[in-house]
Amino acid sequence: MEPRTTSRRTFLSLSLGLPLGAALAACGTSGPGTSGGGSGSGGSGSGAKATYWYLSTQPAEGIRKAAVDRFNQANPNGQITATPFQNDAYKTKVKTAIGAGQAPTLIFGWGGGTLRSYAQAGQVDDLTPWLQQNAAVKDRLFDSAFPAATIDGKIYALPIERVQPIVLFYNKKVFEQVGAKPPESWGDIMDLVPKFNAKGIAPFSLAGQSRWTNMMWLEFLYDRIGGSEVFQAVFDGEKDAWNNPASLEALGKVQELVKAGGFIKGFSSITADSNADQALLYTGKAAMMLHGTWSYGVQKDQGGDFVPSGGLGYMNFPPIDGGKGDISDTVGNPAQYLSISSKATPEEKEIAKKFLSTGLSTDQEVKDWIDKAGSVPIVKGTDSLLAASKDAEWLKFQYDIASKAKVFAQSWDQALSPTAAEVLLDNISKLFQLSISPQQFATNMNAVIGK
Repeated sequence: MEPRTTSRRTFLSLSLGLPLGAALAACGTSGPGTSGGGSGSGGSGSGAKATYWYLSTQPAEGIRKAAVDRFNQANPNGQITATPFQNDAYKTKVKTAIGAGQAPTLIFGWGGGTLRSYAQAGQVDDLTPWLQQNAAVKDRLFDSAFPAATIDGKIYALPIERVQPIVLFYNKKVFEQVGAKPPESWGDIMDLVPKFNAKGIAPFSLAGQSRWTNMMWLEFLYDRIGGSEVFQAVFDGEKDAWNNPASLEALGKVQELVKAGGFIKGFSSITADSNADQALLYTGKAAMMLHGTWSYGVQKDQGGDFVPSGGLGYMNFPPIDGGKGDISDTVGNPAQYLSISSKATPEEKEIAKKFLSTGLSTDQEVKDWIDKAGSVPIVKGTDSLLAASKDAEWLKFQYDIASKAKVFAQSWDQALSPTAAEVLLDNISKLFQLSISPQQFATNMNAVIGK
């Protein structure tokens, strides 16, 4: 396939590519109030209040709540009322609230196509002038985090929190028990399936009911088989892009893995919000799991001595036999993002901007993301903190994955428009349930290209 020239609106080429010594600069409610709603870390001060909804999974929820609490303590006359939600519930509720003109003041998201739809509908503010006036806010964050926040040359969200590539986790103790080695190729993955099944261990944990968890498999298979340009053609709106031979091959391989018994029985009924997929790995009921790097913090927090004892292994997704993709490529979230609702009052917007400039990416929050979540923050200059962490080996692995990737592709359901993303997730679910064929999947997805 000829190399593709990426468009101005590309979500790819988010490779970090600078050495660690260069300060990591290179490196996913309740009802509305005035501009949105919730209750939680609101504080008791008088004056205007802004609202902020965020995700509830620990340890991340605790880090987010602590940031809000610190801000509220320092700003008694300009408070933030925060409300946590589970991932899937949040995605549905926030879109409904925004469409009804009742969004929270601060809109948490992942950039890309969903942010584009908000920007084009005038539902979020253009932050470009504010960032020009507050250059220090932007300059201390990874440059690689801003493309997914930029629409037609304007920045509509501030990157926050951490880098989150998708990696392949495995239970070292289970591998030792079976006498197997981590897979170095797709062929190895398929060979491991009957070995683990014979011992009554699921080869892979998967929370299939959440759908986006299934998507991670296709993201890597497409890349490893045909290279990053295969999905780039979809993103660029090229006609029949899903009919690419590499696309059909990837879809077929997923179904081969399902038919071979590669995933835990009943995976279509397991939700990611419950963390049941994580538990299957750290309890040894499953040998491997493809998941975001946030999984490390969950397993460390909930898995007892699993992580401290060295039981958790991790690796980048292996190559596909005969594939054209670059083994260094990765997918996931270059950052998380906060936008300001255009429906918020001037007072609420001022509180939100103050939170963006003084309440986030502080020294304490950076330390929390490293120490409590085992994450690489998107703030420059954290070299010594990463090296000194109890999780230094994991953090270096995570940093290397992100920094050495020739392409760091944004998660598909965030890169595409909400309309196309919903059709995508629905068809991925059907693909994994074997209720549609690879060609039917491609046909259904071609119908929403560019929508």
